[in-house]
Amino acid sequence: MPEVIFNGPEGRLEGRYQHGSGENPPVALVLHPHPQHGGNMNNKVVYSVFHTFTSMGFSTLRFNFRGVGRSQGEYDFGTGELSDAASALDWMQSFNADARACWISGFSFGAWISFQLLMRRPEITGFVNIAPPANIFDFSFLAPCPVSGMVIQGTADEIVPEPDVAKLAEKLSSQRYVDIDYVKMRGADHFFSNYLERITDRSKKYVTKRMKELGKN
Repeated sequence: MPEVIFNGPEGRLEGRYQHGSGENPPVALVLHPHPQHGGNMNNKVVYSVFHTFTSMGFSTLRFNFRGVGRSQGEYDFGTGELSDAASALDWMQSFNADARACWISGFSFGAWISFQLLMRRPEITGFVNIAPPANIFDFSFLAPCPVSGMVIQGTADEIVPEPDVAKLAEKLSSQRYVDIDYVKMRGADHFFSNYLERITDRSKKYVTKRMKELGKN
């Protein structure tokens, strides 16, 4: 898939982009785990989700946050990374001005950034967020969460305890007009070793169903 370099708030950002198929393909942005703990756009979970969206005909982008790989800048505790994600979405939309839907997905730290971005971008249609670190970061800004989505969590996660994520999903589901499809993967650790096919399968089924409900398929 084509390597891309685009401008971010602190310099160049490195990504991988696949243009979608058909007329006005939907777009999807996939965000990687914590930059200071080895997270990058080639993470296996991130790649699996990226491949899931591309296989469905989406124009899909994954990229390295500032200071990761060939992306310029330094880690900025989430504030700068949110700006990076917004710039990435802007860049992708410049090639997909008439996209019929906009999805976002993030894994771990990337899920935290994903939730923040969807609060700021009303064009985002839905999300697939994996192992959102509800025990580490504050998610109280999701009041209310503007769109429905899927949350995937492993029951054997040693970094983000499943009960914390379940509580977050329940809180979001209690809001009006928001439906959270909460998927517990029994035995999965934080890195979802041997669970990538299940992530792909559940994500694909959920996105397909939501796109039909929204009349965007």
